Amino acid sequence: MSDNETRDIFILGLRNAHAMENQALSIMKPQLSRIENYPEVAAKLEQHIRETEGQIVRIEEILASLNEDHSTLKDIALSLSGAMAAMGHTVAGDEILKNAFANFAFENFEIAAYKSLLTVAETGGYNAGALALQANLAEELAMARWLDDNLVTLTTKFLSLREAGETAKV
Repeated sequence: MSDNETRDIFILGLRNAHAMENQALSIMKPQLSRIENYPEVAAKLEQHIRETEGQIVRIEEILASLNEDHSTLKDIALSLSGAMAAMGHTVAGDEILKNAFANFAFENFEIAAYKSLLTVAETGGYNAGALALQANLAEELAMARWLDDNLVTLTTKFLSLREAGETAKV
């Protein structure tokens, strides 16, 4: 594969990652605004929203170093689909659980995307970009791990609230 082809694939992957992170924000922010009974989840979402905003900046810096820009169309399309997904859970009686499942799945999607993008970066010799992408990957791995470690506790709390006759509102 030529250097130009590798570069094109890297740029495409960066634009996709930028849009993916905007989608993540459009999923997490509405969830955060609805949380009432799960302060530990709210705190983690707030932290990861800040991390995600930083990830977007890192991706923009990599793109700028390559004299490229993100894809506004992809950003908008994925942000809208993320917002729709988040809204779909609001009618569920177990919204907090549905959100946790969806967040866990999305974090693992992001992990896979960054692992693939890192492979392209390393193949193409984009070492500075690889360092920034490794930072993004580490944050996604940490969030996925937190979700995995806390799912049983979250489910138990949800059941306790329901059993106590509370709405177990997100």
